[in-house]
Amino acid sequence: MNKIIVADIMTRDPIKIPPETDLLNCAKIMVKKRTGSLLLVKNKRLVGIISRKDILWALIKKSKKDLSKIRAIDISPKKIATIKPTKTLDYVLKKIKKIKLARLPVINKGKLVGIITTKDILQYNPTLYQELSEYHQIREWQEKEKRLKKAQERKITEGICNECGNEGILIEVDGELICEDCAEDF
Repeated sequence: MNKIIVADIMTRDPIKIPPETDLLNCAKIMVKKRTGSLLLVKNKRLVGIISRKDILWALIKKSKKDLSKIRAIDISPKKIATIKPTKTLDYVLKKIKKIKLARLPVINKGKLVGIITTKDILQYNPTLYQELSEYHQIREWQEKEKRLKKAQERKITEGICNECGNEGILIEVDGELICEDCAEDF
C-alpha cells in the first residue's frame, strides 16, 4: 500500500463538462454515463465538481427554478479537495476519512489529470472494504447524532394519543401529541 500511488489506480479520463452546463443536462449525463459526479473544467483546469446530491439539493431548494436554468458552477462547492498523483494510497485513505468525501480530483501542476474514488480503491484492493466502511459508519453516526439531538428537544407528556385515542406517554411529532406505538409508524 505504501508503494501504490494515486497515478497507479486513478481513473485517467474522468467525465468532464463545461461549468456553464445546466443541471438538467448534468443529470442526463450522469444517468447515461452511470456516474455519481461530474468535474467542471475550463481550459484543462478544475473549477468545480458536481454530484448527484448537489442536483437533488438544487431540485429541493431551488424548485421554483427549472433545472435547465441553473448552471452547474452555480451550485458547485467553492472549496474543492484535491490530491496529487504522487501521493500514496495510505495517504488517500486517510484524507478520504478526514474530509468524508468518496472522490478526489487528481491535480498535477494545476491541471486535472484524473479522479480517484473509493470504488477505484476497492477494485484495486477489496480487502480495504472494512477500512472504507468505517468512513461510511462515521458519516452515518453523525446523522444519528443529529437525530438524537432533535429527539432530546421533543416534548414528552402523559395524556390521550391524537392518533389512536389510547392513554399513555405522548411524544410530540410534527406538532401532534401521539403515543410511542403510533410514533413508530412515522
